[in-house]
Amino acid sequence: MKTLVLILAGGVAPGLHSLTATRAEAAVPFAGKYRVIDFPLSNCVNSELYNVGVLTQYLPRSLNDHIRAGKPWDLDRAEGGVRLLQPYQSSAETGAWQEGSADAVRFNLDVIRESQAENVLILAGNHIYKMNYRPLLEFHRHRKADVTIAVRAVNPYQTYRFGMITTDSDSRITRFEEKPRRTRSTMASMGIYVFSTEVLLRWLGEQGRRARHIGAELIPRMIHQKRVYAYEFEGYWVNIGTIPAYYEANMALLADSPALNLSDSHWVIHTRSEQRPPVWLGPEAAISGNLLSDGARIAGEVTRSVIGPGVQIAAGAVVRDSIIMNDSIIGPQAVVDRAIIDKEVVVGTGAVVGAGDDNSPNMALPDVLNTGLTLLGKRSRLPADVHLGRNVVVWPGVTVAAEPDTEFASGTSIRGKEERGEKRR
Repeated sequence: MKTLVLILAGGVAPGLHSLTATRAEAAVPFAGKYRVIDFPLSNCVNSELYNVGVLTQYLPRSLNDHIRAGKPWDLDRAEGGVRLLQPYQSSAETGAWQEGSADAVRFNLDVIRESQAENVLILAGNHIYKMNYRPLLEFHRHRKADVTIAVRAVNPYQTYRFGMITTDSDSRITRFEEKPRRTRSTMASMGIYVFSTEVLLRWLGEQGRRARHIGAELIPRMIHQKRVYAYEFEGYWVNIGTIPAYYEANMALLADSPALNLSDSHWVIHTRSEQRPPVWLGPEAAISGNLLSDGARIAGEVTRSVIGPGVQIAAGAVVRDSIIMNDSIIGPQAVVDRAIIDKEVVVGTGAVVGAGDDNSPNMALPDVLNTGLTLLGKRSRLPADVHLGRNVVVWPGVTVAAEPDTEFASGTSIRGKEERGEKRR
């Protein structure tokens, strides 16, 4: 079966806030050395699917720089390989831009036709999982389906985040609810769709012309007119579209036997690796239960944390239960507790990130930051001896303007010089 893969990697992710202020969600670092897009790309090549298009839109530069010609995934091929499909205006007359997942595919119908593929496998670019797509494609062929959706059981309290599926005894979908508050279904769409090419071309080009989203609009219309089936997947899978989900997925890798095994030689997750020296540990370093990446230099104390490539943690510094991304610097005597620190951040001497026990939600973003995590955006700067409480966010590129011994209360958002903390007592 000749299959074209399209990875949707261009959406905005408000649930990740500052982590996607400078990049697409698919380009967010994960597990130290990886990016989120590495997982669907690696799944493709491990499933021997080598004709891949990545549909971009929102802040694509970081994603484009990471994928480039696709060499780390063996996708730099003369025939097939990976293509970065950029957004464009639909015509000179309308000047319309794509507005959703269905639109993103619709704008690339010419790519689908030229591929001469029998099926189109559509993937989300913001999920962490390992999956062999071959059994899914075989299920689709065996059932003579027009559309097959990969589904997985989810916690009933999380159904509002997913498209929820109801099926009959033959796995044919009878109902699709997009992000319902309440439902009897426990099977969620994974955002993985197999379309028979002829059906996809017809529905996006004619019958579904007004549909902008695959899950919310296209699928509910199709289930009563076409053969739409559910393929149940029982392996590890997580949508990292919120700060707590992203944090928990990283922390889960620190278990003795993590559900997501990144050391599996039979299903390697490939990435574009930089040439970095080995991890260096200073004579006074104390480490316990961490995930450490190449080039990290640790002279302080690090516990239950994910440390990215090139991170420097000075002597006397303490890092606990945190994610520190590439090339960030934690100064001497600084303390970082339950924080996500983006790339190239500097935390000054004696500064504290995640101070105190006040877990008041972020005042501007109560639905995003409410679990006690503090975020420092890419290339931000925290001066010496400044304290940040819980659920605080520092926007990317901001140098916090504060004198030593200044404390920013829990729930604060720091965008620039206009924010003022209080002197510690």
